Amino acid sequence: MTVDRHALQGVLDGRWARVRDEIRAQMDELAFNPDPNLSTEEYRALTTENLRHLASTGRPRQGFDPVYGGEGDVGGVVTAFAMLGYGDLSLLVKAGVQWGLFGGAVQVLGTSRHHDEYLRQIMDGELLGCFAMTETGHGSDVQHLRTTATYDPATQEFEIHTPDVDARKDYIGNAARDGRMAVVFAQLITQGQPQGVHALLVPIRDESGAPMPGVTIGDCGRKAGLNGVDNGRLMFDHVRVPREALLNRFGDVAEDGTYNSSIANETRRFFTMLGTLVRGRISVAGGAGTATQKALALAIRYGAVRRQFADPSTGEEVVVLDYLVHQRKLLPALATTYALNFAQSDLVSDMHDLQAPGAEGDEWRQRDLETRAAGIKAVATWHATATIQTCREACGGAGYLAANLLPTLKADTDVFTTFEGDNTVLLQLVAKTLLSDYGRRVARLDMAGKARFAADLVAGSVAERTGLRAILRRGDIRDRAYQRWLLVEREQHLLTNAAQRMRKALAPGADQFGIFNGAQDHLLVAARAHVDRILFDSFAAAVDRTGDAGVRNLLGDVLRLYALTVIENDRAFFIEHSYLTSGRAKAVTQAVNALCGRLRPHARTLVDSFGIPERWLDCPLLDGERETGPAAPAPSRDEPSDLASVG
Repeated sequence: MTVDRHALQGVLDGRWARVRDEIRAQMDELAFNPDPNLSTEEYRALTTENLRHLASTGRPRQGFDPVYGGEGDVGGVVTAFAMLGYGDLSLLVKAGVQWGLFGGAVQVLGTSRHHDEYLRQIMDGELLGCFAMTETGHGSDVQHLRTTATYDPATQEFEIHTPDVDARKDYIGNAARDGRMAVVFAQLITQGQPQGVHALLVPIRDESGAPMPGVTIGDCGRKAGLNGVDNGRLMFDHVRVPREALLNRFGDVAEDGTYNSSIANETRRFFTMLGTLVRGRISVAGGAGTATQKALALAIRYGAVRRQFADPSTGEEVVVLDYLVHQRKLLPALATTYALNFAQSDLVSDMHDLQAPGAEGDEWRQRDLETRAAGIKAVATWHATATIQTCREACGGAGYLAANLLPTLKADTDVFTTFEGDNTVLLQLVAKTLLSDYGRRVARLDMAGKARFAADLVAGSVAERTGLRAILRRGDIRDRAYQRWLLVEREQHLLTNAAQRMRKALAPGADQFGIFNGAQDHLLVAARAHVDRILFDSFAAAVDRTGDAGVRNLLGDVLRLYALTVIENDRAFFIEHSYLTSGRAKAVTQAVNALCGRLRPHARTLVDSFGIPERWLDCPLLDGERETGPAAPAPSRDEPSDLASVG
C-alpha cells in the first residue's frame, strides 16, 4: 500500500488547512519548548511576551466580528488556537483566556456598547483580561455561585461583593500578574430580587498594575504544570461598577432597577448564556488533541529507531516498535487520536456555521453542538492524559527526562480533564440530554408504536437471556457496518436501560436524588458509548470523502483499529449482553493484533501527517534518529490473509 503523506495530511487538516499551514510558518517566531528550569516569573514573562507577539501578527483578530476589524472566521481561530498545543501549552491556555474566554465573553454576552469600547483593545492585546467564573466552593456548580452584583438605582451602579472565602474567584488565568479587567460571573440582584447568574466587566488593576480599590488579588503559585500562566484569586469588597458594565445581551437592568430579558425563564436563560461560551470547551478538546499528537509523534519515532534484545535467528537487535506489545501500546491510541481529530474537525465546522457573523440561530443545532462539545471534550482530555502517560512509558527512562518534552506535556495537560468543565460532570450533562431526547421520542409514538416499542424491549430481554442475539446477528468483525452495528446497539442498550432506571424517579414520593445517585455510573457509561459512536461516524465520513485511494485504504484500516479497540475494551458488555460469544470476543483481540501488524509499516507516515514542524519536536529523544536516519519500516503485511483468519 503506497500512501502520499501530504495527501493524508490534507485530509487531517480539513476545512482550515490554509490556516494550519499559516500557523506552521508563523509560529517559528515564538519561543516554544521553553527551558524547564525557568523560574515561575521568568516563564510567565516569556509567555506574556509570546502572547504579545501573537497579538502583533493579527491572528487573534480572526475570530472577531469584521465590524471591529476581525475576520469573522470563528472556526479558523479555534483551529489556530489548537495548533499552539504543538508548542507551548502555557501559551495556548493564556491565549485562550485572553481571546477565547475574556474576549469571547465580551463578544457573545455583551452588546455594541461593550464591543465599541473594548473589542479592539482586547484583540490587539492592549487590554489583558480574565474570565472570573470558578469559585473556591463552587467549581462545577456555576448556577449557584455566591459572588453578588447588587444594583443601586441611586448611583446607577452595581456593587460586586464576595460574601465569604468560598465565593472567592479561584484559579483565574491572567489574574495573578497581567490582567487589568475581569468578566465576573455573579448573582444579579435588583429591586431586592435575584435574577440569576450574569456577567459584568470589573476593572481589577489600574494603569500602574496596582489592584483597584476593594479588589484583593492573590497568586495561586507554582502548579504541577502550565506555570507560564499566572493563575490567581480575586475577592471583591463592595466594588462598584457602572450600570453599563453588565454584559446585557440576555438580560439588562434599567436606570430605575427594572430587570428585563428576552428569556423569561431563569434556568433557560442561564443555560442559553453558557451555551454561547461553548467555544472554550471545544478549544480545550482541540488543544488536548494536538498535545496527544505530539506525544505520539515522539514515542512512535523513538520506537522506530530504539533497539532492544536480539532476534535469535539473526543476532541483530530489534527496534522496539516491531514488538507486538509495543505496537499494542501506541497504535490503538493513535487510531483513537485520529478518530478524535475528525470528530473535533466536525465540531469546529458546525460551531463556525452556527456562530460566525451573519449565521442564523438554530436552537436544536446549538443544543446538539453543546452536547457533542461536552462529550468530546471529556473523551479527548481523558485520552490525552492516558496516551501521554503511555508514550512516556514507551520511551523508558528517556521519556522521563524533561528535555525530551513528554514530562512537560504530561504535566501541562493533566488539568485539562477538570477545567472548562469537570469531565465526570460533562458526561452527566451528555447523559441528561440523551435521556431527555429519548423520553421525547417515546412520548411521540402512537399506540401502535408504543406497543412495538414494548415488544422490542421484551424481545431484546429474551435474546439476551438465551444468547440468541449473538447467533441471529453474526457479522464479520472486520466489516465496518457490523462494527457500527455493535457500537450503536451498545449505545442504545445502555441508554434504554438507563431510562428504565430513571423512570422510578417519576413515581410519587420517590427519592429522586437517591435514584439518580445510584444510576450515575450507568449514565456515565451510556454517555461514553454515545461519544464513541460519534467518533466512529465522523471518522467513517472522513474515510468516505477521501479521494486518494491509498490514503482511503490506510484510513480504513485505522478506523477498523479504532472500532475494534473500543469493542475489545468493553468486550465484557458485549459478552454479558449476548452480542458476542466468548469465541468471537477472542477473534476481536486477534483482529486488533493483526491490524497493529498491518499498520506498523505506516506508523511513521501516520504521525508525520499531523504536520508538526520539526522545530517543535526538537529534543535529545530523537537524536538517534538523526544519527542513523529513520529506521526501515517493518516488512509490509498488507495481504488480505492477515485479517482473513479472524472473524
